[in-house]
Amino acid sequence: MKLRNCLLATGLTLAYAGLALGAVSPDKAAQLGKNLTLVGAEKAGNKEGTIPEYTGGLSKAPANYTKKGWRPDPFEGEKPQFSISAKNMAQYNDKLSEGVKAMLKKYPTFRLDVYKTHRTAAYPKYVTDNTVKAATTAKTTGGGLSFTGAHGGLPFPIPNDGYEAMWNHLLHYNGLAFEIRYKAYTVDSSGRITMQADGDVTQEYPYFDPAKPDTKDFYSLKDMFLGPARRVGEAVLITDPIDFTKNSRKGWQYLPGQRRTKLAPELSFDTPSSLFGGQTTWDDLFLFSGSLERYNFKIVGKKEMYIPYNEYKMLYWADPEKDLLKANHLNPDLVRWELHRVWVVEGTLKPGKRHLYSKQVFYLDEDSWAASLADKYDGRGQLYRVGMNYITQQYDVPCPFPDSFSITDLVTNSYAINAIPTRGHKGILYHTKPFPARDWTADSLASGGVR
Repeated sequence: MKLRNCLLATGLTLAYAGLALGAVSPDKAAQLGKNLTLVGAEKAGNKEGTIPEYTGGLSKAPANYTKKGWRPDPFEGEKPQFSISAKNMAQYNDKLSEGVKAMLKKYPTFRLDVYKTHRTAAYPKYVTDNTVKAATTAKTTGGGLSFTGAHGGLPFPIPNDGYEAMWNHLLHYNGLAFEIRYKAYTVDSSGRITMQADGDVTQEYPYFDPAKPDTKDFYSLKDMFLGPARRVGEAVLITDPIDFTKNSRKGWQYLPGQRRTKLAPELSFDTPSSLFGGQTTWDDLFLFSGSLERYNFKIVGKKEMYIPYNEYKMLYWADPEKDLLKANHLNPDLVRWELHRVWVVEGTLKPGKRHLYSKQVFYLDEDSWAASLADKYDGRGQLYRVGMNYITQQYDVPCPFPDSFSITDLVTNSYAINAIPTRGHKGILYHTKPFPARDWTADSLASGGVR
């Protein structure tokens, strides 16, 4: 009987492994604003001085910011401190992700130009106030698939497990609402560039709207395609709920040939994404998006790593088709790498669940909570795809912008890149108020998508 009870207790312990541990104690939360920043990052720099102390981030636009939506590079005059290539990568091995190592080994022209580290992430006061409050009130429910006790801030600034850390990624603060005229591309192994989308996107985070404390959704995206010619008139709308145990992602799609809007629940998980000609999955969006239900997530640890950061030159001022997009990878001259601390979170596919990736490893930037890098493994356990997020602080909002990302396929030697602002248009424009509710209906999708 004792043995049976012991086994039963052990089984229950294993069954609940991975479930949220809940809010932290007031004593632990008191670290926020002291040795931790108000969103949970380590405030101090590292002992070598290569990661500086956090002093509030970048929340003031430079004097030459005159065209709204197009942000000048505040570090324009800086030069790389050194470069990492296949020849010297062993020297930096402990600060490189497995995906970055694989790319350095496979592509002789790929390198990391490493610049001085700037901890630029900054937030409005109401976001940091709500984050501090959430530390002692937020809890995940439903095995990590939902949460309660938080609104308008990062819910888990001191995470207990991988689900809490991933909710911070899903809820990374990117303003209340914004719009962008963007282009998305794929580049094959020969370097041939294909524009997959020229779209007008609006995104909104009702979770961060102080007027909507009872919202059931945390995120909405509407994409109206204006090009290329084969896609003109298409439109997509997705909305993600706070409680994935009761609701799933809502998706609608308008196709001009059918002249109707249809429900599209397939715009999730590992369905090939039409945004990138099928070369990525829908939950590759922002390196990971949507429900956490198919993986067991755990925090592996925290470490210093070289990640893409402060990518003003690449995002705003490079001509993608002329200068940025090269065979196998982006032009290394235009990508800035910095040393930052990241949370390493591993997601392994649950028994009985299906997905293209058997394991995914995410590297969450401690200051923005956005995934900066991702390693994605196939069903055989071999590294398959590498994700990179080109984080840039929007100093006038203020908020970090982690929506421009690439996914490199190590098998086909091709890659896809998203959310490059279209030159000559509005750039990335933020709104202080949400869009009208009618903008998030299926009817609005149909009226906007007709050609």
